[in-house]
Amino acid sequence: MKILGIESSCDETAAAVVEDGRKVLSNIIATSLEEHKLYGGVVPEIASRRHAESISGVVKEALEQAGCTMDDIDAIAVTYAPGLIGALLVGVNFAKGLALATDTPLVPVHHIRGHIASNYISGDVEPPFLCLIVSGGHSHIVAVKSYTEFEIIGKTRDDAAGEALDKAGRTMGLEYPGGVSIDRLSPKGDENKYAFPKPRVTGSPYDFSFSGLKTSVINTVHNAEQKGEAIDIPSLAASFQRGVVDCLIANLEKAAKDYGYSKIVIAGGVSANSRLRSEAEKLCRKNKWQLYLPELKYCGDNAAMIAAQGYYEFIQNNTAVENLNAYATMPIDKSYKSNS
Repeated sequence: MKILGIESSCDETAAAVVEDGRKVLSNIIATSLEEHKLYGGVVPEIASRRHAESISGVVKEALEQAGCTMDDIDAIAVTYAPGLIGALLVGVNFAKGLALATDTPLVPVHHIRGHIASNYISGDVEPPFLCLIVSGGHSHIVAVKSYTEFEIIGKTRDDAAGEALDKAGRTMGLEYPGGVSIDRLSPKGDENKYAFPKPRVTGSPYDFSFSGLKTSVINTVHNAEQKGEAIDIPSLAASFQRGVVDCLIANLEKAAKDYGYSKIVIAGGVSANSRLRSEAEKLCRKNKWQLYLPELKYCGDNAAMIAAQGYYEFIQNNTAVENLNAYATMPIDKSYKSNS
């Protein structure tokens, strides 16, 4: 069964064809990242315009690379939530039009479910498992009970880990995206040089809070500037990255032990972070747990992960009709049907 996936939740316009939820036949991504670098972050209006300009060509290229026509496609999977609403609407409306014109079933896919599915196209993992999802917009610990059943165990109360890393990187004067720049620079610094708080959420041991860490690094930079003191940027980057990753790993370990999971999955854009990957490997070796990580090329936003998750949604008959809408926010444990 071949699924055409379409993704446009942020600044990547992507399309892919995936067979049986596992085999990637094509994966095309057009990004407007270089434009957003000029502003130090994603500009929603620019992202939406570039999606509108690129989506037809990207879908065409994905079909061609897979050696397919729409006659070979069993369903169209599209990200409908969460994300930038203007960006999402481009992908949703294109998918609706294509589905209607070709009489192809339409499958709405939650973006974060898609990130989890990046592991299905990277390895042989199957539910149930415990997943840490870390991206620019989300930081969740989720019990994945089946391909379409999810329970949120922990989540951020304020900033997502990726957002905190990006904003910290900007404060340090690093190139956007700051999280990537911090990861590249950190090996050159001393991760013990700067001390950062270890945030805890009272009464919610699996939840995260990164706003205090972000504020701390901003204050560190501003205080040094006011005193005319030099800042060791590589060490500041390494120390901050350690603070964020230590928080993620600590909560993940507690959740896994308390809920009895020995199969651990990491997903989301920040799953590409080298320290997070190495600390997750250490954690699982220590506890004799299985660890699954997505291939680096599937860590960021892409349509192959949407097509993969779309396959499992489709076989559960989680399809949409022509009134499908996009949503800027949506809990991962809500399906399209339960929301409509």
